[in-house]
Amino acid sequence: MELNDKVALVLGAVKGIGKGIGLALADEGVKVAANYFDWEEHVEKMKQDFSKTGKEHLIVKTNLLDTEAIPGLIKKVMDHFGRLDILINNIERGGWPVVHGPYVREQWDLEIETTLRSKRWVFESAIPYLKASGDGVVINFSSIAGIVGRTGPAAYIFNDAYAAANRGISLLTETWARIGAPQVRVNEIMLGIIETRHGEQTRGWGLLGEEQKRSVINHTLLGRTGLVDDAIKAVLFLLKDAPFMTGNILRLDGGYVLGGEKVEQMPKGVL
Repeated sequence: MELNDKVALVLGAVKGIGKGIGLALADEGVKVAANYFDWEEHVEKMKQDFSKTGKEHLIVKTNLLDTEAIPGLIKKVMDHFGRLDILINNIERGGWPVVHGPYVREQWDLEIETTLRSKRWVFESAIPYLKASGDGVVINFSSIAGIVGRTGPAAYIFNDAYAAANRGISLLTETWARIGAPQVRVNEIMLGIIETRHGEQTRGWGLLGEEQKRSVINHTLLGRTGLVDDAIKAVLFLLKDAPFMTGNILRLDGGYVLGGEKVEQMPKGVL
């Protein structure tokens, strides 16, 4: 895909991964509609950073938990830019056990509604316009919580509603790839522990003990948490360099799912 003058809707663009992706797309010549809802203390910096790109952009505040508001978001994008080529479906709410403790129903509902339900209704509203572009792309963001759940060191980080929601995203990715084809490619980036998502720049990480943090790192083959830049590079790859890829999951976890155990040397044998 040639990115210059394409239009992208980026969800969760006020900070972290969403903001990083939005700015990177603007640097590639993309016109970005950047949606946010909470984290008001970051909004002014967000506006400044997008203005510095010099690229036409639109900053929109929409509560995506209100599914009736979602068509209005898409309408604002279409009214402003006249087209939609890219959807970065980056919205989630994770419930750290160390932060929230045992579930209350409101927390469970919030994780499901944000991480899974909102993605579905944004796609539903956006897909006609993505198809009309003739070369549309959807990138769903998910988490390895959908694979590992509350096992091993991840039990400090992932609650079960969040894990269940992320497993559901992978099913949606495959279904949406069928719905979108051939005009729209739909792929998924499944994140591991990233600096702004479950990693060092989050409240939950700061509440972990040093031994708990080490156990997460030691379980990761590459021996580190991920960077926002790692996620940006994966997005640019899917947009620019993977025209024959759809319905796929790109796992960006530094090898966490494989675990930190190394392959042992072959034994000498007895023959």
